[in-house]
Amino acid sequence: QVQLVESGGGLVQTGGSLRLSCAASGSIFSTNLMGWYRQAPGKQRELVALIRDGDSTNYADSVKGRFTISRDNAKNTVYLQMNSLKPEDTAVYYCNFRNFRTSPTGLKLDTLTYWGQGTQVTVSS
Repeated sequence: QVQLVESGGGLVQTGGSLRLSCAASGSIFSTNLMGWYRQAPGKQRELVALIRDGDSTNYADSVKGRFTISRDNAKNTVYLQMNSLKPEDTAVYYCNFRNFRTSPTGLKLDTLTYWGQGTQVTVSS
């Protein structure tokens, strides 16, 4: 099991910045992925950004150039620096953690997925 504790949400004006943090604890595999998703009222949950254990990243087109995801492996923590925030960024942001069970040759055998409790980000116009 992996436990996720998120922090850093809040209310900010358009153009402002926020930094989200998510600390993972428990059974963490060496091959894993951490990321952020968000869900606005009446909409489906969508990917915001993710970062692999080798530090490669992916971003949603809507946040490229404004958001930066990073991780501190020593602390098992992932961060999301959000700059130039817009009202359309308003949502509940969820931390996502995936453990990958692999074979001795590195073949991915199984994925264990965990979610944080969510943190509200509100951007006022």
